[in-house]
Amino acid sequence: MSTLRKVAFAAWGVLAVLALSLGAWVYILEPRLNRSVADTLGQGDYELVTTDGGTFTEDTLEGAPSAVFFGFAHCPEVCPTTLGDIGVWQEMLAGEGKGPIRAFFVTVDPERDTPEMLGDYVSWAEGVTGVSGSREEIDKAISAFRIYARKVPLDEGGYTMDHSAMVLLFDEHGRFFQPVSYQEDPKKAVGKIRRLLAG
Repeated sequence: MSTLRKVAFAAWGVLAVLALSLGAWVYILEPRLNRSVADTLGQGDYELVTTDGGTFTEDTLEGAPSAVFFGFAHCPEVCPTTLGDIGVWQEMLAGEGKGPIRAFFVTVDPERDTPEMLGDYVSWAEGVTGVSGSREEIDKAISAFRIYARKVPLDEGGYTMDHSAMVLLFDEHGRFFQPVSYQEDPKKAVGKIRRLLAG
């Protein structure tokens, strides 16, 4: 067999292996990974308290589509902006005769955000219920929702919180649907919610 033919066969073999690997990823591994994230996000043994006197557990996500956002009441920009965005989404949905979608604002700063205080904080945003609890239970929820949150000391004393800034959408079965990015175009965000409500 000539050298050229050997090289051609070797190249074909490499391409075949790459094609099989790509096929395995696309058709077997990647869907399983995606299903795993969607099926487990939000699941855990956390038990939190809502600002309307109820409890918030993984079972709370079942029964109706939900939007879940993690933040804190002393947040200078991201959290009030996101609450305002949720208000805009609710207005747009109402204009279409849909919604409102129920939304949960889960604190990452339970030491300061008591249920009573958080209730006042979210009261102006339609359909939003505040969620707080003990540090231990909040940490369990942060882990269950795969949220990033970290306390950051301030030079002048005190602290602020770094945290994930996306809104997580869940279907009526408590299964993760899609995220809405921070300050995502309202039409795009409402399009996602519209598809969620139609599902």
